[in-house]
Amino acid sequence: MTLPAGVAGEPDPAKLREAVERLRSWVAATEDVGAGFADEARRIHNQEAPERSIRGVTTPDEARALHDEGIPVLPLPAHLVDKLH
Repeated sequence: MTLPAGVAGEPDPAKLREAVERLRSWVAATEDVGAGFADEARRIHNQEAPERSIRGVTTPDEARALHDEGIPVLPLPAHLVDKLH
């Protein structure tokens, strides 16, 4: 089977591990705001709180509302943050 131009074949396990570890490091450097994530993201977006990278918990509906308001959010798999606690 020939892959289209620009599409990689089998992923390199070492590169995948490195990418996951870099993402974990980035997540570890964020502030955990817990269940207040949506409110704090809005406060940061509206310049009512200091700009910083945050993580926390929100519902899918709240995440969609943030997105619709132009506030970027990135859902993360639990295994990326579980080891931070």
